[in-house]
Amino acid sequence: MSGTYNPGGEGAPIESLDQLTGYFAAGSKPVDEFRIGTEHEKFGFALGDHTPLPYENGGGPSVKKMLEGLQRFGWAPVEEDGFLIALKREGASITLEPGGQFELSGAPLETIHQTCAEVNGHLKEVREVADEIGAGFLGLGFSPKWALEDTPMMPKARYKLMKAYMPKVGTMGHQMMFRSCTVQTNLDFSSEADMAKKFRVSLALQPIATALFANSPFKDKGLNGFLSYRAHVWTDTDNNRTGMLPFVFEDGFGFEQYRDWALDVPMYFVKRNGEYLDATGKSFRDFLEGKLDILPGEKPVMSDWEDHLSTAFPEVRLKTFLEMRGADAGPWNTLCALPAFWVGLLYDETALDAAWDLVKDWSAEERDALRIGAAKTGLHTPFRNGTLQDVAQQVLAISRAGLNARKRLNGHGENEALFLDDLDEIARSGQTRAEALIACFQGEWGGEIEPVFTECAY
Repeated sequence: MSGTYNPGGEGAPIESLDQLTGYFAAGSKPVDEFRIGTEHEKFGFALGDHTPLPYENGGGPSVKKMLEGLQRFGWAPVEEDGFLIALKREGASITLEPGGQFELSGAPLETIHQTCAEVNGHLKEVREVADEIGAGFLGLGFSPKWALEDTPMMPKARYKLMKAYMPKVGTMGHQMMFRSCTVQTNLDFSSEADMAKKFRVSLALQPIATALFANSPFKDKGLNGFLSYRAHVWTDTDNNRTGMLPFVFEDGFGFEQYRDWALDVPMYFVKRNGEYLDATGKSFRDFLEGKLDILPGEKPVMSDWEDHLSTAFPEVRLKTFLEMRGADAGPWNTLCALPAFWVGLLYDETALDAAWDLVKDWSAEERDALRIGAAKTGLHTPFRNGTLQDVAQQVLAISRAGLNARKRLNGHGENEALFLDDLDEIARSGQTRAEALIACFQGEWGGEIEPVFTECAY
């Protein structure tokens, strides 16, 4: 039997700002209960002509056929308005981004070894079904070939609202929605102070992740002039809900300050009885006072706050955990390397202190410049008396020490630091995955984009 998403509007009305703050505080947990969540997106395509997978396609490969086929592995279907739009299994889910990007939201796990096994198992399942229907999946941060008008839109109501709203607030919102893919790590905190420290460190270092994982040099069958075009797209998607959040580094930052920022992020929607009501540009503060014109006299419930928080897209996002959002999707090994990178930095106190010492005197202007520069020039981005490559090597050494200190071993007696080996080579050489692909495009590919569908397929 298929499940459905929360229809919205259920539960007691929110009566105070403290309840909103309490939502974040409820995420605090003992260190021994810390978990690791990994999310990653990938582009589906037809093996025959390298066109994007539509939602439905008669006898041809499609997103719907992928979702149907994966149910043999114990995934339960989730529907919206009669459309199969997600799958759930044991704390994990498979969901669809607006342009059909296939996303695994992994279960909260204890070690990188478990996370990597989960990713491996997922890709094996996806490959089995994809092979049967004539589909493939691509590990890149941005669509290399298909124009926006060639990219299908998935049948999810919130995406219709976002598509209409995006051009009002930025020039590249549709590019973000339909043509980008990311890998993300979600990590826990033990207290408000621990959250603040981790937020500051991870926000400052997000451009280093952007550079190390840069993997989106193509657009419209050619080079786009960036190493991470995905990261560039986020610089003009909607500045009211994106960016480096300078207030996080101010004295006294905590749950309340993030709450106040989120309250001033314009709304997208309110969900009631399974319907998405258009609230684009409206104020959640008005909603709290019962003054939202589309629901006069009605106050929000906690699921409305959760939905609203999911429409904010800073480089690090706070929910009941912290989300690291700065990396391009890429090959299998990078899907294991990203959680390893951040766990090493944030889940060992000595490493966290060392990382904070490294970034604590960086200015807001420097952090913004690194964000812009990392998208364009990756590890070659100038910083103080060196480059981002120098910083990346320092940060990776801190992360490796943190993973070594965790002493989480696999069956071969290896600890989680092994997942940093590929990143160490990138940092040592200064050549990102994007630059290796550019060299292929300009060399052996002869300026043709089609080989990317073999080179970067899972």
